[in-house]
Amino acid sequence: MTRHHRGSGEGWIRGSVVALECLLVTGQRMARVEVVGDDAVRVLREVFGFSSFRGAQAEIVERTIAGEDSVVLMPTGGGKSLCYQLPSLVRPGVGIVVSPLIALMHDQVEALRLLGVRASYWNSTSSDEEVYRTRQALRSGELDLLYVAPERLLTPSFLTTLDEVADSGGIALFAIDEAHCVSAWGHDFRPEYLRIAEITSRFPGVPRIALTATADAITRREIHQRLGLTEAREFVTSFDRPNIRYVVEEKNDVRAQLLRFLAQGDDGEGFRGQTGIVYCQSRKRTEEFAQLLRDNGYDAIAYHAGMHGDERSAAQQRFRREDGVVVCATIAFGMGIDKPDVRFVAHVDIPKSLEGYYQETGRAGRDGEPSVAWMAYGLADVVAQSQFISGGGASVEQQRVEQMKLDAMLGYAEAATCRRRVLLAYFGEESGDCGNCDTCLSPPELYDATVDTQKALSAVIRTGQRFGAGHIIDVLRGKKTAKIESWNHHDLPTFGVGVELSDQEWRSVIRQLVARGLLSPDPSRMGALTVTEKARPVLEGRETVMLRRMTATPARVKKARASSPGGAPADVTDDDRALFEVLRAERRALADAEGVPPYVVFPDRTLWELVAARPQTPEQLLAVNGIGPVKAEKYGARFLELLSGP
Repeated sequence: MTRHHRGSGEGWIRGSVVALECLLVTGQRMARVEVVGDDAVRVLREVFGFSSFRGAQAEIVERTIAGEDSVVLMPTGGGKSLCYQLPSLVRPGVGIVVSPLIALMHDQVEALRLLGVRASYWNSTSSDEEVYRTRQALRSGELDLLYVAPERLLTPSFLTTLDEVADSGGIALFAIDEAHCVSAWGHDFRPEYLRIAEITSRFPGVPRIALTATADAITRREIHQRLGLTEAREFVTSFDRPNIRYVVEEKNDVRAQLLRFLAQGDDGEGFRGQTGIVYCQSRKRTEEFAQLLRDNGYDAIAYHAGMHGDERSAAQQRFRREDGVVVCATIAFGMGIDKPDVRFVAHVDIPKSLEGYYQETGRAGRDGEPSVAWMAYGLADVVAQSQFISGGGASVEQQRVEQMKLDAMLGYAEAATCRRRVLLAYFGEESGDCGNCDTCLSPPELYDATVDTQKALSAVIRTGQRFGAGHIIDVLRGKKTAKIESWNHHDLPTFGVGVELSDQEWRSVIRQLVARGLLSPDPSRMGALTVTEKARPVLEGRETVMLRRMTATPARVKKARASSPGGAPADVTDDDRALFEVLRAERRALADAEGVPPYVVFPDRTLWELVAARPQTPEQLLAVNGIGPVKAEKYGARFLELLSGP
């Protein structure tokens, strides 16, 4: 099979391993590459600049090229996009990529165009003129890949255009990205996804590939069923991101805790000057935390839905194109932004599910370099999330599923064992202790808390199961507050039986009992604690309870960091660092001239490979991972000049 691949470029390196042909299309400078045969490895090298596939990529790509359907679960940064981008260049016709993420469309289209691929997007940001040009390019067979929002896919006018394309140049494939959005129980449900199957079924014989980084067993079944992929083969790669260190703290003074986390590190600088995201549950908190960080010397900005569209766009562009920016945002931020060098993701409030947490923390360390996912949470967070679930107008069944997801999130937060094991187990994957999370690095002390548990349960029962944690702790600690005296709770047998523990220690006990399911906060009654049936064996003395002992101060966990800036090799020299900075400055200048983020030109990893290899010829340049003919032609001469020295 012969496939014609066009893209923007300044020409091509002569004498490379591919046949190259330049032409002009519709008044724009375009290049045309004749890819000989349908060898996926050759396209991988000649277009994308990589020498080999990773993990299951090769099998997924070959299956899609052969016209078969697939469902792909691959962690963020694992290379999902290549699984549909490459087959779209090999199969005849245009690849249609359905995505709800505008930022992802922009990033990937920019990157593909720099590779010489004819790519475009069609979404709410497209002007009338851009829509017209895109439609004309589709009809005339001048696109290799089109990214489209699900809302656009469903419009009659777009379907008419697709029918015309199918009858002429053809449709190479349908890629349904963020496929977990099809699940009504999921953390990011989008009703438009429920109609995608009726669209793709109009084009029998066109392969479909559904992809996501976050899906539990329930969501996986829904992806197959609701997207009409009941016969599709499922590829599940490891969910593990070993370069991410997971750290959880019990919330006390969260502002001070965040600043302490950002300041830690054995280099004395912590995360100052590093790129990061701080997730908050409310718009107000994003503004407050951004100001807090600015007041303490960080380049921080806020991002939330209440901002004017231009302000949000400006914040997003700063994050994409500048180094060292920290964004304090609601959970919507970061979806689809493929920025590789995010060194930390912090949560100052507990997320509502492990799927959401995994997706959000997965925005750190996409370059494979050491990064940290830090979270602080308290019982009030859990109560607030439960109130949101019960008051959101969802069906009883949906509330039950969402509460189960929150319970799993709480179980992770209160885990006394390896956090990575807990996280991976949720997605059905077994692992050993990682040695790179807070509980592995600073194992918590467990103690027999059976008596403490019985005291807490008894206090809840004797006060009528109608009060929150604060009041129960006051009873246990023997505090004669006005509220306690008004209810005569100072006369209860449990009044003052827990004076040996501090308020904070009792809060830790109660959180752990909630995580174990022995206590349950009632969201309809302001988080009033109730005793569950699971507590009966403990109250009757038939079951022992081991809990984590609260330490006086949180264990100091050093920042996970590369041995040298930017993910450099361990044996990097001062001369190597100096050359890296020279290449980095040149990359910035080229990116600014192109109007794209620096990592779209070359990621840091490629710059370090250039430093290590010191290529002196175009042929040697093409041997560097991440540099194909298009980028070599566009940028090669300048980088070879810099690498040759003064």
